[in-house]
Amino acid sequence: MPRNFIQVLYSSCNAANEVSLSCQDVFHKVGLMSGFVVAVARDGEHRFSKQVVPEIRIITGHGVEGDAHQGVTVKHRSRVRADPTQPNLRQVHLIHAELFDELAEKGFDVAPADLGENITTRGVDLLGLPQGALIRIGDEVVLEATGLRNPCAQIENFQAGLLNAVLDRTPDGELVRKSGIMTIVLAGGMVKADDAITIELPPLPHHKLERV
Repeated sequence: MPRNFIQVLYSSCNAANEVSLSCQDVFHKVGLMSGFVVAVARDGEHRFSKQVVPEIRIITGHGVEGDAHQGVTVKHRSRVRADPTQPNLRQVHLIHAELFDELAEKGFDVAPADLGENITTRGVDLLGLPQGALIRIGDEVVLEATGLRNPCAQIENFQAGLLNAVLDRTPDGELVRKSGIMTIVLAGGMVKADDAITIELPPLPHHKLERV
């Protein structure tokens, strides 16, 4: 489904509220409110790629147990150098598997965790979620969308040409970052492949995700 389609749905949500339909109803009707986990990963070191594992434990307010980016304050090394007291808005990183399908069509070979995400999803338009959207995984875990991952030169080092492939432009020239979203943990628990994902949208008005 084209990413900009979700922007049309946001407009539909505003109209729907005027006729006593909720924004959630609009998204449920077109199948954008649910999906599933493809794979989970973690890495205790600051390496570019992570290791796919059978399951991960997510800790409330911290992130993935045993992962280098777990913590209340920033763990990304450049952000630590700038200000180590900043809140960690990147506790759990999600990427949609549909991106890998798109990259495969362009000749790239990218698998779950290769780009460093903790959770690979399918069926949910992660990039189109608004700030504050809740991502419920399985029966326990609740993540809150905080922003977009900003692709960096490490992606290009991983595979030549890949950095440009995960960037795009809208018709009006706005930069589109396609390498997943960042979240914080509101409720922890175990996550594994095939766990169900459902989305709970915040109250209107919605604000698009920006890089974090």
